[in-house]
This record gives sequence, structure tokens and C-alpha cells, in this order.
Amino acid sequence: MAEQPMLKFVNIDRDMPEKRPPDLRRTDFKEIYAEYADAKAKEQASRCSQCGVPYCQSHCPLHNNIPDWLRLTAEGRLQEAYEISQATNTFPEICGRICPQDRLCEGNCVIEQSGHGTVTIGSVEKYITDTAWEEGWVLPIKPREERTESVGIIGAGPGGLAAADVLRRQGVQVTIYDRYDRAGGLLTYGIPGFKLEKDVVMRRNEQLEQGGVKFELNCNVGEDISFADIRAKHEAVIIATGVYKSREIQAPGVGVPGLERAIDFLKASNRKSFGDTVEEFDSGRLNAEGKRVVVIGGGDTAMDCVRTSIRQGAESVKCLYRRDRANMPGSQREVANAEEEGVQFEWLTAPKGFVGDPVTGVMVQKMRLGAPDATGRQAPEVIEGADYVEDADLVIMALGFEPEDLPTLWGEADLPVNRWGTIKADYVTGATELDGVYAVGDIVRGASLVVWAIKDGRDCAEAILERFDSESMMAAE
Repeated sequence: MAEQPMLKFVNIDRDMPEKRPPDLRRTDFKEIYAEYADAKAKEQASRCSQCGVPYCQSHCPLHNNIPDWLRLTAEGRLQEAYEISQATNTFPEICGRICPQDRLCEGNCVIEQSGHGTVTIGSVEKYITDTAWEEGWVLPIKPREERTESVGIIGAGPGGLAAADVLRRQGVQVTIYDRYDRAGGLLTYGIPGFKLEKDVVMRRNEQLEQGGVKFELNCNVGEDISFADIRAKHEAVIIATGVYKSREIQAPGVGVPGLERAIDFLKASNRKSFGDTVEEFDSGRLNAEGKRVVVIGGGDTAMDCVRTSIRQGAESVKCLYRRDRANMPGSQREVANAEEEGVQFEWLTAPKGFVGDPVTGVMVQKMRLGAPDATGRQAPEVIEGADYVEDADLVIMALGFEPEDLPTLWGEADLPVNRWGTIKADYVTGATELDGVYAVGDIVRGASLVVWAIKDGRDCAEAILERFDSESMMAAE
């Protein structure tokens, strides 16, 4: 009788890929986790319990067939595992690297609930697709036949790229318009290389371009081309701009030199990783080297900023967050990585103002958690008389993102937005009230996860294909 390849969680412990030592990884921007070897990937995949109701799959926004590709990996059928993975996820190697698995698939693993430690789903997913690229299993996009319909996509982030992939595989003519000089959005210029090395993103961009997707880069809608002109060029338009406007705080000292937005800091660092000339970095303004850095915020962007500052050679790095560790929105895995690398977290603290011109310190209020707020989380309250000053040469504001005022920027007053500034669109199809105009990702949801943007882009593309097919049938009758 053949050996049972699965359900080995009782005898085999959870084992993540080896992490590079903190002293080594804090000196560069390479990814911190090593790759699984083939035997280790099979071993860890074999821990899956193949449960009847796979909570890992139901808690994945893309509903990836996780138990199926884990079983295939354990059986050594890696190419089939890749094909199953790719069937529901346009960019599995990216999700395997940056998804907060501890909050999604792995956090809902049945064997984790039973005390055996979750299956390392993200690491296996990354291994499967990296192997697929190495072995040549990732095939070029070659539609069976070309279609006459065209779709314009505004924004080359994960939502727009995912939609482009689905549409192009069916022969639709696709043009992506983006403000930056490289496609990828926050995958390229927001997320640091130690979480997502840039060649991983660039090869997907190249695959799309070689498959016939046209990129209009360095293109600002509303300046270089109007929204109306884009609508006139295409049968459908997808808005996938994301949300890039940084949230601000009102406090004494705001506006002095030394206070910087997280997106500017991260973009400058990522541009340097491409070898670009970045004046703001070269002048020292957006470079943490030798500085006492304070990052304000508790989300994943704040974690990216503190860990980037460490790698740039900051003298010290502290993170201020107004709630405690258990209530922070960022990944606990990222917090642990940051602490290993030398970041200090100051829990239950909030900025009250800023000292110096240029900045020399942050006026800090000590907080405590009080009664739950409207979201059910305990609301932070100020502890009177416990203020102090935290010395700082560079303060990075990582307080989240809001949508830009697209109706005004694009001169399109009829573009439907809600009171938060995000676009009103159907959550399944992405359709808006404007005929032929769709919207996906963060510009609809508000700041969210890459995996949700991928899902939205795929779903929207399928809805557009259904519309095109329906219109073709009606025209033929």
C-alpha cells in the first residue's frame, strides 16, 4: 500500500523557510526568507489535513484551491500544482510573498486551531511559482484569436494588471495608462525589496507587454490625456488608480523640514534600488542614514518605513502607535521582523506636535485604551500630564491613504464618488453608473490588500468579457 502523502501534521512540525540573520539582512534590500528546497516544500505541504471544509480557501479573497495544490506539491506533481494555483490567481508568486497569510489563509488553517501550527501556505505558494518560472512552465500570453474590442485601464497596479491579463488572454486589445515610468504601482514603488524583490514584478510586466498589452507610461490622466479621450478610444474603461493621497495630521509644527510622507520616502528608496537618480534621496532629505528616525503609524506601510530606515543606516528607529501591540493593524510577522532588525516600538503613544525647524523632536502623548469605539476596538485616550519629547531628525508620517479627488483632477463631474471620495461601483463587476466605465481595487474599497485588488481586477475583466460577448450575440441576431 502506498504511503499516505498528507495529514502529516501530527508527526512533522511547522517549519518556515530559513530567515537570513538580522545583522546580515539589515545591510541590504534582498528578501529575508530563503527559498524552500524541493524536499522541504513537499514535507511542509504534506502537513495539510485536506479537511472537508477548507477554511484556508474560504478566507482567501481569491478562493485559491489551496488544499489541491498542497496535495500536488506533496506528491511531487509541481507543474500541476502551479497550474491549479495560476487558475485562480494572476500573480501567485507575489501573493506568496506579501499577503498577510497570518490574517487570511494560514490564520484560519484547521490544524492551527488544533494546536499543531499552520501549514506554511504562503511559502509553498511562492516556491511553486518561482519553480514554474525557472522551469519554463509560465507560458507567454497567446490568445487563440484577436478581438476588435479594446479596454483602457487607468493604473498599472495589481488590480489593473490582473484585469489586463484576463482580458488579453481572451484577445481583447488592452492599453494601460499610468503616471509612473514603470508599471506595477505600489508593487514597484511602494513595497520594499526585502518583501518583494523588483525583478519579480518586472518579469510579470514584461510578460504582459510581450503578450500584447500596451503601456502608456509617464501619463497623467487629466494632464497628458483627458478621461473623455480615453473613454472615446475604448469600448470600456477600468479605473484602477489605487489611493495615493496621504492622510495628514493637524498639529503644531506640521510643515517644517524633516517631516515626510511615507509614500515619498518609500518611492525614493525603491527608485534608488533601480539605480535611478533621486535628488531628494541624494540630498539627504529622504535618506535615513545617520538619523534618529521616528515613524508614526501602525500599519504595514509603517512597517515598510521602519525596516527601510534600518537598511539605510539610521542611527535609531522608533515607531509610535496609539494602540497596543494586540490592536495594531499591521502584520504581527512584520512587527517581529522589525524588532529583530533593531526597531523600537513605543506602544500607546501619539504625536501632539513637532519641535524645531527643521524638526528635532516629536511631542508625544501617552495613551491608554478606553471603551470600544464604533468598530468595536478599544479607543485610545490621552493620559494627562504624561507628555514627553522623542528626539528625531526625520519623522515619517505613515497614517494611511485616501483617494484623490478624481472628478476634479480629471474634469469629469459625473464620475460617481461617495462621501469618502472612493468611486461608487458594483463590488462584483466593478461597473459604475457611467456606461462602459468600471472601477476596481483601492479606489473602490479604500486602502486594502493587494490580493483584493487582484480579485477585483479579475472579476471586472470577466464581467466586461460577458458584456462584449452579449453585445456580439445581439449584433449577430
